[in-house]
Amino acid sequence: MSKIRIVTDSTADIPEEIRKELGIECIPLKILFGEDTYLDGVTMTQDTFYDRLVTSSIIPTTSQPSPQEFLDVYQQIASEDPESSIISIHLASVLSGTYQSAVIAKSMMEDQVPITVIDSMSASYGIGGLVVAAAKAAKEGKSVAEIVKLIEDIQSNHAIFFMVNTLEYLQKGGRIGRASALIGSLLNIKPILTIDDEGYVSSKDKARGQKKALTRIVELLEERFPKNTSLDIKMAHIRNPETAEQLQHMIEEKFDVRSVEYITIGPVIGTHVGPGLVAVFAFLA
Repeated sequence: MSKIRIVTDSTADIPEEIRKELGIECIPLKILFGEDTYLDGVTMTQDTFYDRLVTSSIIPTTSQPSPQEFLDVYQQIASEDPESSIISIHLASVLSGTYQSAVIAKSMMEDQVPITVIDSMSASYGIGGLVVAAAKAAKEGKSVAEIVKLIEDIQSNHAIFFMVNTLEYLQKGGRIGRASALIGSLLNIKPILTIDDEGYVSSKDKARGQKKALTRIVELLEERFPKNTSLDIKMAHIRNPETAEQLQHMIEEKFDVRSVEYITIGPVIGTHVGPGLVAVFAFLA
């Protein structure tokens, strides 16, 4: 039986210790502050990024890995174990060319190893949840077909909701106009975002004030999952642990929460939403 290796990119926001434990290969995206270029999680940490984000007058941008960077990883895996197969899971293709770079690299491998490239149609731990589940299944000896089916099942049975603390970064990134950002900030409007079935970051609702926004997120989870559903949840925040914990407790009052883990949202999404964001990634237990 060939060994299955799992590859992803840095937007999956999987903690390093989990990647190492499960043998997940991670290809970094690039972060650009003007003429300065950094590798996400390699030459720039999340803490360094957010420190610079709030103090810099430069609006950062991000850049996908090149096909060559994927090819280098795929060839390294092939050289280590010629009998291996690769499942490569990446940021939604509608948000980035990362997935397409992986597809091009696969075509350059000339069938050296079987490679399955998957569009997560998600971001952050919406990808991470798929990747970790795939890596665990690979360790259990599941086949490529079984792992692909598992990924499809998870994609159909999870929910993601973000609460943005400020409209400033959505405005800076051109997602909303300056007037809307100003009015929203004055009225203390908290947008609630999600990632839709095609992978787009989209508005789900908005609420006036943090408490109402958190309540609305819990209501959206109740609309998404049947009553008495058992969930595994990943709580995420950008320098806002108190609010994330508050949301966690509110969810636990409504659902049978089997496990809770905390992650940090990385620079790619952080560029557009900024510090203060709180998110929940909910998966059927």
